[in-house]
Amino acid sequence: MISPSIVAEWELTDFDTDQRLLAMSGVSLVVVTSVGCSSCRWARQQLPALGLEIDQLCWIDAGNNGGVVQRYQVFHLPALFVVRDGEFYGALQSRLSRAELNAALRLALSRDPEELP
Repeated sequence: MISPSIVAEWELTDFDTDQRLLAMSGVSLVVVTSVGCSSCRWARQQLPALGLEIDQLCWIDAGNNGGVVQRYQVFHLPALFVVRDGEFYGALQSRLSRAELNAALRLALSRDPEELP
């Protein structure tokens, strides 16, 4: 099945997350998921086609990437984070709908950036 996504999608791991996020331009939505999480499966299926104000979606499997989970202090799944042009803008707290995610993205990007965890 071909994804209807209009944004680039990347699978990141413990070994390349920081390097790739620092090198990406534009707005990246980083989503930490797990195969056993029903909300995560929904996010994987629906987020690419929601029309979010992002340039790329970056997926991280929590079960295979414990280092990222620990560094990003992931306590619930799916966990969402925003990175723009290599700068970290923190976690997103939002329901997984287009309007709420886009509003949360705009709010996050209005803050001062932090160091990547």
